[in-house]
Amino acid sequence: MQVTVEVATQYQGPPQSGNGGYVSGLLASYLSPQQAAQGVEVTLRAPTPLNVPINVEVESARTAAYVGDVLIGEALPRDLELRVPQPPTFARALAAQAYSPALDPTIENVVSGGTGFHPVCFCCGADVAVGQGLRVFASSVSGFDGVAAAWCPDTAFADAAGLLPTEIIWAALDCPGQFAFLNKGIRTGLLGRITARLLRPVAANEQLVISGWCLDIEGKKHFAGTALFNQRGECCAYSKQVWIGRR
Repeated sequence: MQVTVEVATQYQGPPQSGNGGYVSGLLASYLSPQQAAQGVEVTLRAPTPLNVPINVEVESARTAAYVGDVLIGEALPRDLELRVPQPPTFARALAAQAYSPALDPTIENVVSGGTGFHPVCFCCGADVAVGQGLRVFASSVSGFDGVAAAWCPDTAFADAAGLLPTEIIWAALDCPGQFAFLNKGIRTGLLGRITARLLRPVAANEQLVISGWCLDIEGKKHFAGTALFNQRGECCAYSKQVWIGRR
């Protein structure tokens, strides 16, 4: 089966290209629930252009996105088991939010003149309006070896049942992995691969916590973990990421 989709400017990550988590979640969403039950690995092969037709080829156990002959990314079922640390509470993450690089007016940022580290990013952009961006502002929290964001997703992102679609959950899991390295003074480049496992539905308009922590560095590969928790403290989703960047 083949379908044609477009990634709108709203869902950009780096300027003029799609947010890696959102694009990955979009590809993952075409796998069946049975195929995705233990996890899905998405490898991003090229930046995703905005507002252009993207051909998504859906096979028995693989989805792949192309623009012309250029492979943008592919998704495969992949078992993922990850040790997820206990996150800070929503209140503690919210109290630390003001110190997030996403809100730092002095940081060297991706878009000159914008607010914070990545002003236009669908996930962490502070200059993206409520209801248009997720506004996940991860920050260092005392006593936690990583970063965490207090997040109450706008109902604009929910489906008819009030739940967040797969691509929104994947997008929310994206940037806290990069921020975990940024918290240690390490700037990474682009997201190259993300493997995620969704454990339970996530409702909009709840007090959620998203955590991010560093796993390893191998040359230019920076490995991070992220996780999303509902307001009952249950882990709803987690991911392992590979960021390609500076050593």
